[in-house]
Amino acid sequence: MRIKPKQELLIFILIIFVASFFRLYKIDTIPPGLWPDEAANGVDALKAIDSGDLKIFYPANNGREGLFINLQAVSIKVFGAEPWALRLVSAIIGILTVAGLYLLTRYMFNWRIAAMASFFLAISFWHVNFSRIGFRAIMLPFILVFIFYFLWRGLRNGPLKEFFITGILSGVGFYTYFSFRIAPLIGLILFFNYLSFIKKDFDHSKYEYAKNQIFRGFAVLVVTTILIALPLLVYFYANPGDSLKREGRPISIFGQEQPLKEMGLSIVRTLGMFNFTGDPNQRHNIPGSPELVLPIGLFFLVGFIKEFIHWVRRKHGHFSITHTLLFSWFFVMLLPGFLSTEAPHALRVIGVLPVVMIFAAQGFWWFINLVTRLYRTVDPHYRFDERSHHREASLLVTITILTSLIALTFWEYSRYFNIWGTNHATQNAFAQNYIDISDYLNRAEINLPKYVLVNEGDVIVDEVPNNAQTIKFLTKTHTYECSENSKIYYLTMEQLNQYPFPDHYILIPMLTSKNLEKLLTEQYYLSKKTYDSFTVFIR
Repeated sequence: MRIKPKQELLIFILIIFVASFFRLYKIDTIPPGLWPDEAANGVDALKAIDSGDLKIFYPANNGREGLFINLQAVSIKVFGAEPWALRLVSAIIGILTVAGLYLLTRYMFNWRIAAMASFFLAISFWHVNFSRIGFRAIMLPFILVFIFYFLWRGLRNGPLKEFFITGILSGVGFYTYFSFRIAPLIGLILFFNYLSFIKKDFDHSKYEYAKNQIFRGFAVLVVTTILIALPLLVYFYANPGDSLKREGRPISIFGQEQPLKEMGLSIVRTLGMFNFTGDPNQRHNIPGSPELVLPIGLFFLVGFIKEFIHWVRRKHGHFSITHTLLFSWFFVMLLPGFLSTEAPHALRVIGVLPVVMIFAAQGFWWFINLVTRLYRTVDPHYRFDERSHHREASLLVTITILTSLIALTFWEYSRYFNIWGTNHATQNAFAQNYIDISDYLNRAEINLPKYVLVNEGDVIVDEVPNNAQTIKFLTKTHTYECSENSKIYYLTMEQLNQYPFPDHYILIPMLTSKNLEKLLTEQYYLSKKTYDSFTVFIR
């Protein structure tokens, strides 16, 4: 099916419009609340704004690469300390990822596969959700699609400029999300596959030339990557503990008594997340729902099987380079899920999303071609006009495509904005009560001391559990000096009995229970005022 450049441009613009709508519509209210891990980025961004020191790595809260937080600092500087200001960065990156997937798939295949893959990504609950949350993981699919776009251009055309750009992007990738650290394995697999391809398909003189070109290209790529990533490598050399903070947590299969058994279970759960049982975390998914809505999931299965058969057949005596990229991308970026006891985990394997949509697009067009072939299967004794029959077939295909895409768009819209976005469980999953506490503190009398009892949270940041990060960000009490100016202070349960309280103050536990209320009212003689989501103790 041929298409004019202006028509293709119009299709691309429509896809970007849909992607923008899904990522920006109601971003100030959906998702509700602000999860402490998102707010921790905001707290570090506020500190960076105050000091003017944008870091390459932020060691607090289990350690986070700095690029995303620094971009959020720019957004906060412009729009203020608001939850949506943190999430706007994710939304923009999500939109650019859709555009990047179109460019990559267009270059690897054709505009039809590109349009469908990028459209599926544009409406996908999985990608839309993380494009509206302030987690740095959304940068992983973004950086991967552009890395492979320029790498593919280098492999196809040969100029060192493309490998140089790929190296720059690969170096930047190390500043995005820790799962990127395994991405170079994809490039290594592709490199050896390419050598095998030119050795079998080229004669000796062409082989030597092509081999030298590919060695030169990958040398430029590797050297550039190392140079760009060098500041982070130097930082990790000076602070070796920071490089392993997340990987060292007890979620790894290697920390279990039966690691092989745990790996087998994780592999099954991770592979099953696409079509059977997805991430149970309310923040990541409609709990337990497949990561791919039913039709897209079926297209993915068809496309995956179809392309896998093509790959392993090795029609020309070697593995297809195109398919080696797709399948190495797929399986390598699933490794963080395979090696974790928390599978299925939609966030940890988010790097696989673009290639999943490419497989789904392949499956979709297989289905459309099947419909077309069935329509063209006519009784041989029946005479028909070829031209009118062709027009009818084209009209049928167009109606089928438009109907399918419109239905999928409304289905995914309903799943995200109506089913998930308005669910009370989603409010709890994003700690809406912390927003309510922050609003109360921002309205309270400035000269009255206000104490937040941080009695939940598993990671210590600035001497208190990390769940305080939401309130610190929204009240701009991100440093001790800011806390003193606003007279908002943070205490742990251990500090409660030792703290010299003044005569009059407000105490707000982040998590209230009957036992805690009894303790506070009996031991500290506090009156209380109860709101929908929190309790204030006043003296």
